[in-house]
Amino acid sequence: MAYGFAAENTIPESRAGDKDTVVSGYVVTNVAYILNTDPTKLDKVTFTLDAAAGTVKVQLIDGGSWYDASVVSGNNWEVDLTASPLSVTAVNTLHIVATSNAQP
Repeated sequence: MAYGFAAENTIPESRAGDKDTVVSGYVVTNVAYILNTDPTKLDKVTFTLDAAAGTVKVQLIDGGSWYDASVVSGNNWEVDLTASPLSVTAVNTLHIVATSNAQP
């Protein structure tokens, strides 16, 4: 005797993307760089995604560290560097990776 089992899985629609202003799956707008009281240092980067996201990472120095972005409200995000501001002359890219799935 042989048995077979089948199951149906429903996978929710999701988004994922990678880049700067056109993140495949997202559009990035309203990018702002907030300077420290020492204007040679960068305190924050803020931006808006056109849809909700669960996890967003940002790279500001090509080949450098990835920073966690936090949702401020709605689809508005920020990277807070106030604990360790970056030199504005070191910032040479805005690389954003976003996914609509929350990180476990």
